[in-house]
Amino acid sequence: MGSQSWTVAEAKAKFSEIIEKAMSEEPQTIARKGRTAAVVVGAEEWQRKTKRVANLGRIFCRVSAARIGPEAPEASSAERAASED
Repeated sequence: MGSQSWTVAEAKAKFSEIIEKAMSEEPQTIARKGRTAAVVVGAEEWQRKTKRVANLGRIFCRVSAARIGPEAPEASSAERAASED
């Protein structure tokens, strides 16, 4: 599905129509001097496309915390020294 293309002059004259089509149909492309200059996208689609997914570091922290649990025993200084070798 390709977006409809408008010149800058058309976009100025029909801005409300472009917004309506972007919301109800598909993104609308605005071209300047024959090259794509802008794309008008409906707000719902924008939110969907820019929604952040979970941070990988946070996922690892949650998994590690779940494995260790809140009552994990502290390692003794001898155990810590042995693990550093």
